[in-house]
Amino acid sequence: MADFILNAPKGANKKKFIVGRGSSSGNGTTAGKGNKGQQSRSGGKTYVGFEGGQMPLYRRIAHRGFSNYPFKKEFSIINVCILNEVFESGETVDKESLVSKGLIDSAKVAVKILGNGELTKKLTVNVDKVSASAKTKIEAAGGSVVSSTEAK
Repeated sequence: MADFILNAPKGANKKKFIVGRGSSSGNGTTAGKGNKGQQSRSGGKTYVGFEGGQMPLYRRIAHRGFSNYPFKKEFSIINVCILNEVFESGETVDKESLVSKGLIDSAKVAVKILGNGELTKKLTVNVDKVSASAKTKIEAAGGSVVSSTEAK
């Protein structure tokens, strides 16, 4: 039978440091908080954005005007080089086929085809948007772009 005792590593067990328990403790009177002022008070914290009494930035700047953020439309981006790898010649590229090939998660998302890479297969593309460079590459390969909005 092995004779050993489990001990915590040195310095692992430390006594809790209690402040404000008399001057002989070394941390009495002001309890390490200095003399007077906001930081010495109980609850002496400030709010987020507080600038020491200066007019905060969020109050200096006018909060008026228009933001397009609520109306922003995000597209799933697919390059023609990916279409060249995944699709066979003569196939139709639409949201359903992109979902079945695993290129997009859902048929509800908007899809945009970009012209990065080369395309050698004849494809019929029917998605939300097709860039001008992608359209020229699809048509140069003998394919066609059906009812999509040409984008820049």
